[in-house]
Amino acid sequence: MNSSVPLKPKAGVPLALVSVCLFGAVATLALNRHWPKPMREYVISFLGGVPAGDNAAAKPAATAHGDAHDHDHDHEGHVEEHSLELSEQARRSIGLKEGDVALSTFHRTIPLPGMVVERRGRSRFTIIAPMTGFVTQILATEGEAVAPDQPLFELRLTHEEVVQAQADALRTTVEIDVVRREIARLEAIGPEGLIPIKNILERKYELQKLEAVQLAQRQALLLHGLSESQVNDIYTTRTLLGSVSVCAPTAGTIKDGSGTLIVQELTVERGQHVTAGDTLAVLVDHGTLLIEGEAFEHDVNVITEAATTGKPITAVIETKTGPAQTVEGLRIAYVADRVASESRTLNFYVTLPNETVGQPRVEGTSRFVTWQYKPGQRMQLKVPVEEWAERIVLPAEAVAQDGVENYVFRSNGDHFDREPIHVEHRDPQWVVVANDGTLFPGDRIAMSAAQQLQLALKNKSGGGIDPHAGHSH
Repeated sequence: MNSSVPLKPKAGVPLALVSVCLFGAVATLALNRHWPKPMREYVISFLGGVPAGDNAAAKPAATAHGDAHDHDHDHEGHVEEHSLELSEQARRSIGLKEGDVALSTFHRTIPLPGMVVERRGRSRFTIIAPMTGFVTQILATEGEAVAPDQPLFELRLTHEEVVQAQADALRTTVEIDVVRREIARLEAIGPEGLIPIKNILERKYELQKLEAVQLAQRQALLLHGLSESQVNDIYTTRTLLGSVSVCAPTAGTIKDGSGTLIVQELTVERGQHVTAGDTLAVLVDHGTLLIEGEAFEHDVNVITEAATTGKPITAVIETKTGPAQTVEGLRIAYVADRVASESRTLNFYVTLPNETVGQPRVEGTSRFVTWQYKPGQRMQLKVPVEEWAERIVLPAEAVAQDGVENYVFRSNGDHFDREPIHVEHRDPQWVVVANDGTLFPGDRIAMSAAQQLQLALKNKSGGGIDPHAGHSH
């Protein structure tokens, strides 16, 4: 081919097609990243395009055409990188709950450890053997609920002093009967002269002495542990008492109690020989208990103020099978008068009303009940310190933590938008948010699973693929 001959388009090839090919070749070279940036931007401008630095305004429109999801990007304040969309299945999986923001008064408290204890001198009753003998019958079982005055044990008496006291009382009773009949006989004989009045007076004086002896013997039998009815039976039937019933405390001796006594412990067996004063059983009444709290030395003023002003105390019971249980409206009964020298803590006691759970269970003649609160049970006491008015109080699950930042998720159509907030106070149950205009009353936010939403948002923002990965320039 002769190089001096000019090239001409072949016949039949349109000039417009040649121009398009040249334009495409220049554009391809201009977009080559190996070209210097000023040269690429000059060529792009020459071709009628927009340089990369001026293309930010057009980017949302292009993105809208290439978005594979049918998202609504026109929400007020919606920023894609701070927004999260959840399916209905995801909401149910994380247990998401929504609620409206509201202003309220928050009572700031200090948590202190506590343990349920019995009321000393009120909750426990010890049943003792009134006299020496053998246990012939045990009429109650451990764990059984018994009523006041209910028989618990039968004892066969072997104590010589008790037997002798009964015999003396019975002998005196018979002698009194003899003297009374003699007086009646003498008075019925006739006029004075046949029977001197002196003889009748002597018999009456003898009767008075015997009645005084009988009164002393009666009191001795009562002191030995016999009841009024048992002593009356001895005098009425003229029979010595061979066995005695030991009963639960009478209703009058149960002060400030529920009247439901539980046999906590049996310490004897049938056929066992016991002496007067031996413990037969221990009964308890858990209708009212105490929570023994431990306050640190620097909290003494707070505890003292709560006790004197009657501030309500809240008890929290941790459970593994569900949310923590709370008992509200409790009051401090009394505060210890000294600080423990070893632990440097101050004990205080909160009155805890108790109640039975469910219906009593009956087995034969025995009745069993279960109390809701039991001695030895651990609790956390919340003692109020101060009140904060006009605050936004949210459940702890509604606020997510990420380093030093705290976030809530505001409902925005089908999205949740993350909002940074200022936290003034946090405890295991509640978070106090400053009323600084970030949230307004009536705003709808996620009231639970905020930490899961924060984790999902971080995974979303960090899940993209770097377009330059694998390239070395």
